[in-house]
Amino acid sequence: MQMEQGMQLIDGNGKFNVDGLKDFMTATEFAQSGLSYAIVAIIGSQSSGKSTLMNQTFHTNFEEMDAYNGRGQTTKGIWIAKCSDIDPFSIAMDFEGTDSNQRGEDDTAFEKQSTLFALAIADVVLINMWYKDIGLENAASRPLLKTVFQVMKRLFKPRKKTLLFVLRDHSKTPLEYLKTALLEDIEKIWAAVAEPETLSSAPLREFFNVEITALPYYEFQKEKFKEQVAQLRQRFVHSIYPGGLVGDREEVEPASGFPLRAEEIWKIIKDNRDLDLPAVKVMVATVRCEEIAGEKLKCFTTDEDWLEMKEAVQAGPVSGFGGAVSSILETYLSEYDREVEYFDQEVRNEKRRQLLSNALMEVRDAYDTMLMHLYSNTVKNFKTRLQQSQNEGQEYVGDIHLYSQSCMVEFDQGCEDAAIQQSEWNASKFREKLICDMLSEMMAKYEKQITHALAKRVESLLESGERDTWASIRNLFEGNTEAAVSEFSDAAVSFNLNSSEIDTRSQHLREHARNLLEMKAREAADAGGVLMRMKDRFSKDFNHDENSISWYNLTTERNLDKIERDALSASLRILSIIAAIRFDGMPDQIENVLYSSLMDKTVPDQSLPNMFMGATLDPLALDTWEEVSPEATTLLKPEDCKSLWMNFIKEIEPMVTGARSLQDGRRRTRSYAAVAAAAAAAGVGAVVAGPAAVVNTAVAIFLRSWWL
Repeated sequence: MQMEQGMQLIDGNGKFNVDGLKDFMTATEFAQSGLSYAIVAIIGSQSSGKSTLMNQTFHTNFEEMDAYNGRGQTTKGIWIAKCSDIDPFSIAMDFEGTDSNQRGEDDTAFEKQSTLFALAIADVVLINMWYKDIGLENAASRPLLKTVFQVMKRLFKPRKKTLLFVLRDHSKTPLEYLKTALLEDIEKIWAAVAEPETLSSAPLREFFNVEITALPYYEFQKEKFKEQVAQLRQRFVHSIYPGGLVGDREEVEPASGFPLRAEEIWKIIKDNRDLDLPAVKVMVATVRCEEIAGEKLKCFTTDEDWLEMKEAVQAGPVSGFGGAVSSILETYLSEYDREVEYFDQEVRNEKRRQLLSNALMEVRDAYDTMLMHLYSNTVKNFKTRLQQSQNEGQEYVGDIHLYSQSCMVEFDQGCEDAAIQQSEWNASKFREKLICDMLSEMMAKYEKQITHALAKRVESLLESGERDTWASIRNLFEGNTEAAVSEFSDAAVSFNLNSSEIDTRSQHLREHARNLLEMKAREAADAGGVLMRMKDRFSKDFNHDENSISWYNLTTERNLDKIERDALSASLRILSIIAAIRFDGMPDQIENVLYSSLMDKTVPDQSLPNMFMGATLDPLALDTWEEVSPEATTLLKPEDCKSLWMNFIKEIEPMVTGARSLQDGRRRTRSYAAVAAAAAAAGVGAVVAGPAAVVNTAVAIFLRSWWL
């Protein structure tokens, strides 16, 4: 027969052996028992044979009293050992005897503390007593029973305990008589113990299952003693099954929490605090569930499959990512659930939520990386398809409907494949960003379309300087912009946008077109460029007729004053057109102001002394144009226009002077020609013809050199 070695759990001074219990749990594998275990404790008078009974019944190896050395304290403190070959896993606890001479009458604290500990920690409490003490008023068992009952009432019945009275050295008195007498005695002691208000009428049976057995004298009837002990041992086989000795399993706690529970209960007892077993239960559950959750989190974070998945997703999308990660998470959550199954439900649920939260924190970066890959690939795919479609000359709106829908379906399927079952995450922010970027691709296309339709043509219209320039620009702006907006609105339907979102983006396209128009107008309003165009227009109109034939090749006389005024008027129109942007087509007086001030010269000479009250002031001395629509944007201030015009006049002066000189020369030539004709008749033609040829040649050379 194998004897299980005992371990001192609490020494005689009340010190709890934390390290020893830890080693005991490891050596016996007690923690792996779950709920399939029982704890049996024995209390009773000193030297009443408690250790012997435990060794004989449970095949333990507690130290026994040596009868040859006389009666004395053998067991000091509290000892525990594994019961050998008993199913379920059972722990025997041997307690220091009560009524000890060594402790004396004044040191009963440890006795009460150990008794309370036995009742709090054990499923079955053996009360070892002499059968002759039954019915005696001052028997040693009475103070012990009184202590047991007082303690039990303080515990408020967390679990019903089994009190198994073992009557030692039983002889001829019938056992039934002894049972009746003992039960009556127990009921009297129970009734005499003061009770808390809430339990004033609680009967004994609500606190205890009372069992009574008897054993013969060990020394004189050893074989019979062993025979009956063997029968007693059988009562502990399958003790936790229905009908077994340990019948009440409702509040049983997992074996893995035994070290914490035992240490905490003993600490409370030592501190002389009220023992609140439900609070201890929650504390043990909290600590153990946290420990188990920590172990499972560590296992998850070091899981090879998870680490491979985590690394793989950095390079690109991983097919089956969500299912694989969910499966790994479920493995460790299930393990946690199995290991904490019998701890307090509220505690274990809370710690499970924390475990899942911590595990998901580990997963989140990889999940977001996975969705980022899906998002990036979808945007790239969308751009590629649209570009191919444009290159092939297909209908753009129809392609957007087709491609956007197929791309979104692919993205949604990828997100579903990446979903983590244990989380409440969704891909909404990535989906929103994807739609936004796909719309941005469309917007960029239409912005490019508007730019292509407007830029060059606006430049050309501004350079032409025709009277209807801004009307033409507005027609061009509105026609092309609204065409792009309409096409965009049709294409945007694919993204299920509401009307306000479509309106916002449509307005952006209009603003893009308007900004483009303004930019081109500002580029055209560069002073150097404006001056050059004015000179070009003047030169063209002044030096050529309506058929673009240079007037110096003509022989007919021209009205230079009228030609000059018409050319100046055309040049002034260029200045008027570029002075401000007219978006709304409202009439203004810019051209009239410029004409009257610069062409008709109705503005007084600013170099003269101040004029009298009421005189007309120079409208070109102002910073802004009067009577211009608020929608108009000033490009050249009135004073800038005046300055440009003055420079323009200086630039064209040589051309006008040269032209007039040429015309005068031709007149003289014609006079010479007439004289020459008359002289020819008189025989002197050669003398007159010579100067005319020289004049014509000189004028032609002058005009060509100025123009170049």
